[in-house]
Amino acid sequence: MKEGLRDLEQETFEETVEQIVAKNERYHREAYLFVRDSLALTIEAAIKGGHPSEVDATDVLNGFRDSAVKQFGPMAKFVLEEWGIYTCHDFGEILFNMADVGFLANSAKGCQTAFDDGFDFDEAFRRPFLPRSGSPSIP
Repeated sequence: MKEGLRDLEQETFEETVEQIVAKNERYHREAYLFVRDSLALTIEAAIKGGHPSEVDATDVLNGFRDSAVKQFGPMAKFVLEEWGIYTCHDFGEILFNMADVGFLANSAKGCQTAFDDGFDFDEAFRRPFLPRSGSPSIP
């Protein structure tokens, strides 16, 4: 029964994402799926850690960063840019687009600017994959 319900939820979410994207093509549909899944992992980690009510914009952004690096490795920045995500502000916009259609609590809309001062994408998605010395050695 739970599996059937999960399939229905997934189908409903994907249909809603298609409606969002049809109105505003700024972000690719995959961006919404990534944000939803990464947010779920971040909240799940907070619950397991005993701090579900303490999840803030910084925690959410760190969850997005960690998920992107884990899933896409050195290609994370490229993949996110292909989906229209260039800054942390874009993550916030996607979350608020999802709130507008009822998939997230509308109470979060008041803190939209909290996503504006997140991490630098080059620092977050390139630095972990650079050689330790900071520059490649050329023979």
